[in-house]
Amino acid sequence: MTVEGMIRLRSNCGPQETIDRLRAALQARGLTLFAAIDHAAGATGVGLALRPTVVLIFGNAKGGTPLMQAAQTIGIDLPLKALVWQDAADDTWFSYHDPAWLAARHGIAEQTGAIVANLSAMLDGLAKAVTSGGA
Repeated sequence: MTVEGMIRLRSNCGPQETIDRLRAALQARGLTLFAAIDHAAGATGVGLALRPTVVLIFGNAKGGTPLMQAAQTIGIDLPLKALVWQDAADDTWFSYHDPAWLAARHGIAEQTGAIVANLSAMLDGLAKAVTSGGA
């Protein structure tokens, strides 16, 4: 399954370990974890089943504010989000929106190229750190 603008990496860890690794990586990089939304827990609360599916919302004003200064509408896509989810084959995935796709979506790709490149590099490193290792 390919979703436009979304980057997806298979994790070598299960869902909870991937989430724990993400929390630790965010803290190590000085990023703020604003919220974690456990969709599976929400489903269970209404008597429905859903494989592990957690959205973590994170960021830092130094990275996001310049993008919003260029186009406030990008605020609908910020702070950044990562989705940790498990598919029907029990594989765990780490997904996030490509910052370049977000900038293009809001018409600010040209004037925010350097900021977007930095965000992309940070997210790529974060994703690789979170999904590597483990069993």
